[in-house]
Amino acid sequence: MSTYCIGIDTGGTFTDAVLLDTATGKVAQQAKERTTHHDLSIGVAKALTKLFSMGIAPGSVTQLAVSTTLATNAVVEGHGARVALFVLGHVRHFKLPIVANIFLKGGHTITGKEDQPLDMEELIDMIQGLRNEVDSYAVCGAMSIHNATHELVTEKAISLVDPGKPVFCSHQVSTHPGMLERSATACLHAKLQPLMVSFLSSIQRAMLTLDLQCPVTIICGDGTGASLEKTVERAAVTMASGPAATARFGATGEHKTALIVDIGGTTTDICLVKDGVPTMSKQGCRIGQWRTHVDAVDMYTAAGGGDSHIKCNPKGEITLHSYRVQPLAMTPELPDPKHWLKTGKDSYLVLPIETNGDHQSTDPVVQYLLANGPASPSRLEAATGIQGIAMEKRLERLAYDQHVILTGFTPTDALHAMGLLDIGNADASLAGAAVLAAEVGLSPEIFYKQSLAATSSTIEKIILTYLARTTWSMEQAAVLLNQKSNDFFSIQFSLDLPIIGIGAAAKYFLPDIAKRLQTTVSFPEHFEVGNAIGAALIGMEQH
Repeated sequence: MSTYCIGIDTGGTFTDAVLLDTATGKVAQQAKERTTHHDLSIGVAKALTKLFSMGIAPGSVTQLAVSTTLATNAVVEGHGARVALFVLGHVRHFKLPIVANIFLKGGHTITGKEDQPLDMEELIDMIQGLRNEVDSYAVCGAMSIHNATHELVTEKAISLVDPGKPVFCSHQVSTHPGMLERSATACLHAKLQPLMVSFLSSIQRAMLTLDLQCPVTIICGDGTGASLEKTVERAAVTMASGPAATARFGATGEHKTALIVDIGGTTTDICLVKDGVPTMSKQGCRIGQWRTHVDAVDMYTAAGGGDSHIKCNPKGEITLHSYRVQPLAMTPELPDPKHWLKTGKDSYLVLPIETNGDHQSTDPVVQYLLANGPASPSRLEAATGIQGIAMEKRLERLAYDQHVILTGFTPTDALHAMGLLDIGNADASLAGAAVLAAEVGLSPEIFYKQSLAATSSTIEKIILTYLARTTWSMEQAAVLLNQKSNDFFSIQFSLDLPIIGIGAAAKYFLPDIAKRLQTTVSFPEHFEVGNAIGAALIGMEQH
């Protein structure tokens, strides 16, 4: 009897699944479903159900391998658990994008000798002050890789003063020097753990509904597999999980040396394959402003995909923003955009998600939405008294916690409006384009064409940023790319290697980008679900 390996890739927009024959490595079945953020198991279960619609029995599945970009998406969009970082020792102050960076006396020397006593009084005071402000903690002591005593004492103090919250010590997640990178690595574990616990639970629930009882492998950023337990303990190992699967799939193509570009709904991921092998990062994974010691493929991830929010101002300038919203075309029972959609503050609509979460009984925004239905930010401000940035941050948090959905105009809507995509309600996209186009004085046709041009430009810059940083220092790359065009000259780039496109949106953007960069682009068979195939291939190699 034939046996199969399932590969699953859960991204910010779609959950892909494939069924690979373990003997031939061929795709027997594939599925694509919208990622259901309020309950990830729903989207996963729908995708798995499609795989078995051809009569293949769950009992014939010997392995399930999972890759995900949820961790990288959370970092790029600035989401995740609220983290406080304690840094112990003489160290120049640095800033990470978390709730609190606290610097205390303590730490050790390079020989492991105590440099100065740990400031216990200040430590206890700070923990007590943070108890209601954070979800988890990270601790990084000077030279803790040689003596972890102060980190362990701090961990114990946190467990006594604020019990039940996870604590990640840098010596447990990195053996390399470099306080900033070790701190960032510990912070990312703390920031991503709740997300990964929820995700892995959703995988297990989906498997139970289909009576799937095979071993599960989670794809790590370095292209290896890990157990569910290790992934919970070290959530940041999944930081480049999606790109690792991308690279593995890209390495199976006809081009043994190529640039792999995966355009998803939330981010664009870039990696390089040389001589049929994905290149590995020499210094640890870097995503956005986070430099870490997480082992990973050499990759670059940046916000920009099919569900990125397209915004415009009264001057007619159209830009692609870093955060993801639900496309108008993919929002059921969407109120007519002409009644709420505008440029500026009201460029998106807030919709409630009906669950039994505790927040819904107390949060005034959710209470109003549940009683009155979808509302614009301005209407919510008037109803609740929460104004400006405070409302913006409240909505971001509620969206991350899956209490509300934010819907707005996206590249996916532009593709629907142009008749290039037909997976949702094109009428909603056309209505949204008409409203925004009128506000900025453009025809609808020009508006959505310029929306796609802004998206294409963003993706092209992501590609060039990765290659420039690979060739030069970050500072040199930034100067070069930011000054491509000025009053005296312009710079054009020509790539000396081909592009391999992955992801459902790739075929709509990469051909024009490749033409501008004077190279070629190819789309391997099943490129729309390439990450799921890459995950399955890694899973079979690890099994």
